[in-house]
Amino acid sequence: MSAMRKKTVHSGRFALLFLLSTAIIVSAVPGAAAEASGAAKEPVLIIDPGHGGMDGGAVAPDGTKESGINLAISMKLRELCLLFGMPCVMTRDTDALPYPPERTGIREKKVWDQHRRVEQINAFENAVLISIHQNNYPDTRPGGTQVLYASGEASACFGKLTHELLRCCLCPENRRVPAPAPDSIYLMQKVRCPAILVECGFLSNPAELSLLKSPEYQTRIAAVLLAACCRFKQSANENPSPEGETQYERKDDLLLHGVRE
Repeated sequence: MSAMRKKTVHSGRFALLFLLSTAIIVSAVPGAAAEASGAAKEPVLIIDPGHGGMDGGAVAPDGTKESGINLAISMKLRELCLLFGMPCVMTRDTDALPYPPERTGIREKKVWDQHRRVEQINAFENAVLISIHQNNYPDTRPGGTQVLYASGEASACFGKLTHELLRCCLCPENRRVPAPAPDSIYLMQKVRCPAILVECGFLSNPAELSLLKSPEYQTRIAAVLLAACCRFKQSANENPSPEGETQYERKDDLLLHGVRE
């Protein structure tokens, strides 16, 4: 079976599992269809689609903008969160941003947007952050996912856990390793909650670009990210109730079962 055919079969299996698991979870989890607003009983997952507005981010050789792929994956992650009863908010849910009229230059708009996102994220006392991005390189050969994490033990734990799940489930040949986010990434330096930045793949790699533009593969990435968040929440809960632990494990298993190669 060819690699492309194999991926198609796996995508079909995941779609079937997704439909079945959705019915189970929505009926089993109270308040499964509510987005986070204000104080939440459990940590809120903040989904940050990188770039947006005037800032398209990296651009693939075929003209595909990073900001669009970031948003597509983020929207699928939000859909899974709602279905699986995970409180969530997004820093943007459109490619248009409401820049203040006094911000006229591109740099001014970018700075305003970064400050806006930090303020929004830090307004939540109990949150975890996943910022979704894509990589790019002059050479077409590099590929694979990589997770960068903010300072602090919790962020490092979340980042390493997420990186390993992405590697195991989506690209087992990936030799990249999780790493601390560099000081140049303003968002990772200023947020107060556990935070990771996920480079989902390389726009400069033709094979990965094809996958990253695929709605099925975007859903698989989103499923792994949500599973990683469930595992992180479970590990961070010092006194988990048996019921709560079972719910996290159920979500984890259902999300990952259809994604693994």
